[in-house]
Amino acid sequence: MILEGGARAHWIDRETVAWQVDPSLDHSLACGGEDGPRVVRLSPGTLSEEQRNAWPHLASYTALKVDPRDAGLVREALRGRVVAVARDGSGELVAETGVQIPGVLDDLYAGAATAPLGPSGRRIPRLSLWAPTAVKVELALYSPGRTVYPMRRDDETGVWSVRGRPAWWGREYTFLVTHHSGTSEVTDPYGPAVTPDGGHSSLVDLDSPALKPPGWDRLVKPPAVPQHRATIYELHVRDFSASDATVPAGLRGTYAAFGLDSAGMRALRALAEDGLTHVHLLPVFDFATVPERGADRTEPDCDFATLPPDSERQQECVAHTAASDSFNWGYDPLHYTVPEGSYATDPDERIKEFRAMVAALNGAGLRVVMDVVYNHTHSTGVLDPIVPGYYHRLLEDGTVADSTCCPNTAPEHTMMGRLVIDSVVTWARQYKIDGFRFDLMGHHPKANLLAVRRALDELTVAVDGVDGRSIILYGEGWNFGEVADGARFEQATQANLAGTGIGTFNDRLRDAVRGGSTFDADPRAQGFGSGLAGAPNGSPANGTAEQQRARLAGYTDLIKLGLAGNLRDYVLPSGKTGAEIDYNGAPAGYAAEPGESVTYVDAHDNETLFDALAYKLPQPTPMADRVRMQVLSLATVLLAQGAAFVHAGSERLRSKSLDRNSYDSGDWFNRLLWDCSQGNGFGGGLPPRADNEARWPYAGPLLADPALVPGCGEIGDCRARFGELLRIRASSPAFALGSEVRERLTFADSADGVIAMHVDTSGLDPRWSSVTVVFNATPSTQAQPMERLAGLAMALHPVQAASGDPVVRESVFAPDTGTLTVPARTVAVFVGKTGTG
Repeated sequence: MILEGGARAHWIDRETVAWQVDPSLDHSLACGGEDGPRVVRLSPGTLSEEQRNAWPHLASYTALKVDPRDAGLVREALRGRVVAVARDGSGELVAETGVQIPGVLDDLYAGAATAPLGPSGRRIPRLSLWAPTAVKVELALYSPGRTVYPMRRDDETGVWSVRGRPAWWGREYTFLVTHHSGTSEVTDPYGPAVTPDGGHSSLVDLDSPALKPPGWDRLVKPPAVPQHRATIYELHVRDFSASDATVPAGLRGTYAAFGLDSAGMRALRALAEDGLTHVHLLPVFDFATVPERGADRTEPDCDFATLPPDSERQQECVAHTAASDSFNWGYDPLHYTVPEGSYATDPDERIKEFRAMVAALNGAGLRVVMDVVYNHTHSTGVLDPIVPGYYHRLLEDGTVADSTCCPNTAPEHTMMGRLVIDSVVTWARQYKIDGFRFDLMGHHPKANLLAVRRALDELTVAVDGVDGRSIILYGEGWNFGEVADGARFEQATQANLAGTGIGTFNDRLRDAVRGGSTFDADPRAQGFGSGLAGAPNGSPANGTAEQQRARLAGYTDLIKLGLAGNLRDYVLPSGKTGAEIDYNGAPAGYAAEPGESVTYVDAHDNETLFDALAYKLPQPTPMADRVRMQVLSLATVLLAQGAAFVHAGSERLRSKSLDRNSYDSGDWFNRLLWDCSQGNGFGGGLPPRADNEARWPYAGPLLADPALVPGCGEIGDCRARFGELLRIRASSPAFALGSEVRERLTFADSADGVIAMHVDTSGLDPRWSSVTVVFNATPSTQAQPMERLAGLAMALHPVQAASGDPVVRESVFAPDTGTLTVPARTVAVFVGKTGTG
């Protein structure tokens, strides 16, 4: 007998079970129902082409068909334990295993896809929960005491519901869900509010005036911009104000800090005035790893500022309280459609305070993007007890997949996919969120993201209070794990989303500018923006001089492609299309339109740009030159076609003291310092051991070097140059060409370490007929010939002509030859007057 264990049989619809088993045996499903054991007989069959396409990872399995005589047993069978059994001709048991049931549930209860769920009603509340495999569901209503109410099952949808009374509003509640294995008390996955730390759901009406800050219903949004014109600033709620002395101590790290005239808000308003369009907030839904009551949190008690810059003591002190302090990135969802309570001054006021934050950011001229993490949950404890084995993706043996880090959800299943859609729509309608960034989006089906897009597009100002079509969507289109290469469905990956308008992060340009990859053991591998062009650091990671030149040429192509929107059909000077350029064995170009490329050189993941340059530039590189390379690297983002994405503080040389994964590194390593007299965070001690120890031999000498700590002058210079780049981006349609990029944007032949980009803006820009950008990443002045410009009237962009940087003002144009001369480590933008070509 083979006792396979787990759940290796897959009940994919009401008629079919797929199992890797000898088809000549006698097969059945042994089911324990309310009325005692039942047997559903199975007979050999075949998987149809449609079934193989829907379940590609099961395409080679044996198909077993439910005997038509037992079809009436299926619904009841699913409410008990189901075991797949195989016997030989003599009736001896040969094999048995558990059964995965999401497919058959989606088939039987398709009507649930449109059934009301969660709280509904205005004066009279109604509560509904989808739990088709439960034998009983009850509502537990709390405060005062606990009262249990039976819920009624709809057999067609599998939804249990109960109609309440007006006095129920404001009360805490849970569901008592009973399966054959026992009873679980669970919160409502569709509930809009929870008690501190998520123990109970709270029955609230999000339209209640008590949950709205003043003026919420009359909120005026900053003008919408298409995704290819968006300039996005990635910000963590706690980072924003935790180190800001202009914020009262009790409000630091909270939603409320955004409503103040603080140093941080003045900085955001100034960025908006320069041309920033969106603030992207790291997760702000209810997550699991920070206690929501301040009294339950424990902060580090070290005097960090007195410790040596290369000491281990800072990270040891942070690690001591990491499990109970106020900091976490928040990529550990608990309740998807509830604001996080630890960011509220009072977790019971989280809804109102969250809305006030959105209003404050909108008032500062910025639209708000929300980082959403529907691909996994912190644990299986919230969703799985409701419908065991359904909401999380199971591997072939029935174990929960965790390739994302934690229990993976399964949005390919109808009701998990619906939860994603409904949650996003709630954030858009009720919290007026202007964009969504999907974490590990490649673990979602493409169909799920397209359904999200359709649902948002249906929202109107007249009916819903928001223009859903103006909401932008982008995410991490990485391809890995159990779903990789379409193993289970067509994924929402970089290449697959071409033509949808949904953006994905362009890691091609990122790696080319920074050098190496995020997985390098030696962090000193150089790129276009970190010294590969003329400033070798001596690391063997860079190879021979010949190898360096070849890599620089490859990186230059990747950057040119990124500047052109990373289009798969854009033709580079070499004659190759974007799809023909190689990136680690995959096509470099993948987008159909520029808005589908989100261009960036740093984000919350991996070292900040300043820290990457600390590793990669030769250590003696003067700080002034480090600033220039920081600005040049950021310019590849801000002067590119497509959405531009910047990590908060990069415009201020932000450092995390070389921490490459600061998700749980506390406020100290994640400091965002608006006061330049406090430095930029560099030299805050060796970063936490877990993800950085292998780099400590490189990190220690750098952190101990006081020359690598910028002063106010250098921080101010970087911010000023960043602002100039924002204003240049906003000054002309040259950097937002959309579909016209293929005809209007070209590159000239140039020296190693130089990129010369020309945009024909005739008939498009009322002021200038062309815009030409020269990126000089070398440590020497470069003369860039462009014969097409000879005889034309060209000048340095007015923003740079008035720049506080005397070096960029030295950039000149020679009209007799069309030569543009640009100083070392400088990005210069030249404009042609209208009528001059």
